[in-house]
Amino acid sequence: MINKVKFNITGMTCVNCANSIEKSVKKLNGVVSSKVSFADSSAVFELDQNADLSLIKNKIKKLGFGVAQNYDELQISKQKNLANLRNKFIISAVLSSLIMIFEMSGEASFAKSLGLLGLASIVIFYCGLSFYTHAISSVKSLNFDMNVLISLGTFMAYGYSLATFLAPNLIPENMKYLYFSGSAMIITFVLLGKFLEERSKLKAGNYIKSLMDLSPKTALVLKPDGQSLSVLASELKINDIVVVKNGYNVPCDGVIVSGGAEIDTSALSGESLPVFKSVGDLVHAGTLNTNGYINIKVTKEPNDTLLAQILELLANASSQKMPISRLADKVANIFVPSVILIAIITFLVWGFFGDLTRGLLSAISVLIISCPCALGLATPIAIISGISWSAKNAILIKNPEIMEIIHLANCTVFDKTGTLTKGEISVAKTNLNTQDLKLIVNLEKLSEHPISKAIVDYAPNLIDKDIKFEFENIPGMGISANSSQILVGNEALLKLKGIKIQMSDEINEALERGFGMIYVALNSKFSGYIAISDTIKEDAKQTIEALKELGITPVMLTGDNQKTANLVAQSLGIEKVIAGVLPSDKYKAINELKSEHKKVIFVGDGINDALALKAADISIAMSSGSDIAKDIGDIVLIKNDLSSVANAINLASKTMQTIKENLAWAFIYNIICIPVAAGVLYPVFGLVLTPMYAAFAMSISSLSVVLNSLKLRLLKF
Repeated sequence: MINKVKFNITGMTCVNCANSIEKSVKKLNGVVSSKVSFADSSAVFELDQNADLSLIKNKIKKLGFGVAQNYDELQISKQKNLANLRNKFIISAVLSSLIMIFEMSGEASFAKSLGLLGLASIVIFYCGLSFYTHAISSVKSLNFDMNVLISLGTFMAYGYSLATFLAPNLIPENMKYLYFSGSAMIITFVLLGKFLEERSKLKAGNYIKSLMDLSPKTALVLKPDGQSLSVLASELKINDIVVVKNGYNVPCDGVIVSGGAEIDTSALSGESLPVFKSVGDLVHAGTLNTNGYINIKVTKEPNDTLLAQILELLANASSQKMPISRLADKVANIFVPSVILIAIITFLVWGFFGDLTRGLLSAISVLIISCPCALGLATPIAIISGISWSAKNAILIKNPEIMEIIHLANCTVFDKTGTLTKGEISVAKTNLNTQDLKLIVNLEKLSEHPISKAIVDYAPNLIDKDIKFEFENIPGMGISANSSQILVGNEALLKLKGIKIQMSDEINEALERGFGMIYVALNSKFSGYIAISDTIKEDAKQTIEALKELGITPVMLTGDNQKTANLVAQSLGIEKVIAGVLPSDKYKAINELKSEHKKVIFVGDGINDALALKAADISIAMSSGSDIAKDIGDIVLIKNDLSSVANAINLASKTMQTIKENLAWAFIYNIICIPVAAGVLYPVFGLVLTPMYAAFAMSISSLSVVLNSLKLRLLKF
């Protein structure tokens, strides 16, 4: 029998850490499969009966990582790691600045060189130590990533400077230069990028805890003697009778055995209106009783509720890996060994002609001029510039990695309520005359129901404080006043009072289009209707059109019924609509779209969108939405303006174009400069690059990449 276990892993700082754990644990006896997610700090192992959990934990600890007992402990560890990165960045930035100031001022002296060496050593071997340890691990696994590039470049500059300081007599006078500032500044820039990345990941990891907190911790159980007893919701048993009062969350999945209430199911289904539930109806944990009193018979164990299933699916989705192409890392696997080989060949060729000193210095020049500063900065500086632009334009990009794939998206899926619409009920139209409407508005003013508020907001000028009513709220049906002489509610209310609704073509058309209908009866006669709907956001249609111009197919995915969804979709020009779905169905729908070879963006705002947000290639959340949606979202739209969706895609496209330009320049620079540094021009022109000029060329390359990236701050859409 195969069992699946999940661990929270602490101490991972890069993808290679996850790869190392994954490969090492996979080799242990009894481990069928091993999946480790760096992004989610989690590991999922499939084990057979021969597996030993203690051995797995010990193996992870021997590799230098930790196993958190729970989610809270994992978050504490992440916070400590973030603080450590911040402190190292600050130290590195201060010391690197001092090194540059000292290098450019005063005369050269032993004391000055010794001070530079000391400051640079702190930056290299304390602030940047993790890059070197990860580079060593990468080389051992034959995975030449950016850590190898960073480590190679900084250490060669540092090593040459150290050799110049310790053995100046071995180096010609015109080649005695120190490059401590170059190596130190590289470490500083990379630490800044790493700090921003880890901070984003820490903020993105709170959604699971928020989902755990959604269901109430306690429940009122009705005993046979009629007394109510408060117990832990986790201890509820099947067939227990649970009491849920007005304003309380439902703590279990079960069937209503007595009473009735309007249940807000938006957390699970996305329905914009509360749904009246009575005896025999099923309710789910995490939903809210907005009006009424019900007794629920528990039908599922706490671990089997719909909310628990959502949490489980979400955890599984979090542990899945999304392949992200990293061009620099891929090229580095060829570039780094090639540079080392060229340096060795350079030394041997010069040695063959009897000039070992020149051969050594030329080999060092090759390594310094090929220092991957430009290559290493090509992506992070462009990303930081793009994120800076987005922040100024109220687009919070929490996960910079999505910049690499969002511009490839060809399908954008929208939730309806709260995303394309305001999630606010509004009156679309009515056939009541002014006098009757005035009466209804003043009656509805006495109720706190969302529909009542919408009717009052429709005609606030008709409010008259002198009008009085004998008011009665009928849960799930509507409002009765003055001994049923005034009725405002659904069809069931009027039928209950024996009043026949005169169905007209106008009413039938409104129902067919998906409007919600509120019927009015005055003095025991049907008087008219009020049609209600969710209000479409002002910029929704413009956004849909902009996405179509980009070649992106818009899709609506909602828990609302098909007619209501079609009404909104037709208004916005959305052809594909998937309606009436629960969160698990949204999760499946997103995966089906992805299986059609599409890069999928999902835009949502509710707790019910959590699975879809996690399943999508790129997730975008509205700032006005639930905390869970905002925590999961790769992007959060601060102003809740849908036009920012298209802007984010355009920004990503420009950013990736800039990155490609940076990488192209970095590679062209190396293709030209490495042979020159090796001495190919010496036989004809007598030209040989010294390490000083190699470092200068390296600096020019880096500066060009930075300036090209900074132009992203000036973008206008």
